[in-house]
Amino acid sequence: MAKKKSSSTGKSVKKAVKKEIKKAAKKNPGVFIAIVAVVLVVALAISAVFLYQKVHTGGEGSSHDSTSLHSSDSNSSYSSLDSHSESTFSEHSSSEESEYISLDGDSSPLSIHFIEQDAPYTGDLIYIKAGENDIVIDGGARKGVAATATSYIDNYVTDGKLEYVIATHAHQDHIAGLIGNADSSAPGGRTGILYHYKVDTLIDFSYYISDTYTHLNSWADGEADTARSEGKITQIYRDYLNARDHAISQGATHYLASELTHEGNNWTVELGTNLTMTLLYNFFYDHTKEDVKLLDPSYSTGNFSDQNDCSVALLLSQGNNHMLFTGDCEEYAEASIVKFNSLPKVKLFKAGHHGSYTANSDALLKAIDPDLIVCCCCAGNKEYASNPNNSFPAQAAINRFAKHTDRVYVTTLGSWDDKNYHTPMNGDVVVNYAVNGQESISFSNNDTKLKDTAWFKANRTTPPEWTA
Repeated sequence: MAKKKSSSTGKSVKKAVKKEIKKAAKKNPGVFIAIVAVVLVVALAISAVFLYQKVHTGGEGSSHDSTSLHSSDSNSSYSSLDSHSESTFSEHSSSEESEYISLDGDSSPLSIHFIEQDAPYTGDLIYIKAGENDIVIDGGARKGVAATATSYIDNYVTDGKLEYVIATHAHQDHIAGLIGNADSSAPGGRTGILYHYKVDTLIDFSYYISDTYTHLNSWADGEADTARSEGKITQIYRDYLNARDHAISQGATHYLASELTHEGNNWTVELGTNLTMTLLYNFFYDHTKEDVKLLDPSYSTGNFSDQNDCSVALLLSQGNNHMLFTGDCEEYAEASIVKFNSLPKVKLFKAGHHGSYTANSDALLKAIDPDLIVCCCCAGNKEYASNPNNSFPAQAAINRFAKHTDRVYVTTLGSWDDKNYHTPMNGDVVVNYAVNGQESISFSNNDTKLKDTAWFKANRTTPPEWTA
């Protein structure tokens, strides 16, 4: 906004007006008082109109630009964002009460794709089209999945660029497809998502955990290679650091979750009209296993779930439609998300830790009361279980899901006896929300609910809530 200009002529006019007002007041006090009263009423009316417009439009300077980032804590600031404040991020404050209030009118459309990985492994691979933004959450279970991922995503990404990539935590089944296989003909020499696409913003987990906690930005040149050779970090994690460095070298801006949010403060990205993505605070972005008793005195460090409980948690909001993604957060991290965030009822929940019994707690599910749940897993596969009841999706998790919805879908079907067997269960699950918020859902294989599948009937006990 241009600054107001002053001049000597303007000052003379103001002086003359003041002089005439004083004369009028002395000559006829009653009329003067009446005029003042009218002026005050008009001023109050104008102020009320301005306030109403500011509340309902976001005020001067507000926008729905896809790269606007704002905080719910107006007193907080992050020096790490300063260099991007003009072109990438702008900071706004919002009250807790207004955080999830829908704006008037239609929203930008939203489409969430849970991609079936065509492999006998469990892993998260999620593509999101949010307005004009292309977003990927995690990259799939194995490096070879990168080919499936990019082939699918290329159908929607026409400019070769992802606005946001979120790597929730350091386990292979979430970051392998971001890395991909070695290929001398591919950009950067690899096929992974972080090589195949240009990335605007990359957000990842704050810690890598083995026998000690290592902050992801603490590596000096060569230290990661040394740590790998000494067995302190996994090769997949070392490869991820290389992939991240490649993305940064191609222009990506990188943030740790702990740089963007802390207790009492979340960061929200505006993705379009009435469409946002919020990075929720997880206690374990900035606390270690040794701090679990600060979260709750009854918690045991032995039950802490290493990288899983450090997972990045996200909330997408299209007006009053909300969708929650918690990576592999387990009980402790879920408790922290409930404790430190004002969670709304959600339309869609990406099942925590692929439908594990160690996640999907009653506390979280009660807070979000989901209408629809999608499990990214290879159902029944023994890859991560020693007990068939605990293979994904686990019986205990299903029992808890049933208290809220029977709309539970699974991407892939595996086998307890044949580790190489895989076939689509529902296949690719695509959930769309139109500009008016109307939900529609499609499947590349079939639309059978989990409870009605042959696998479920042979391998799970139907909860009482699903027998009606």
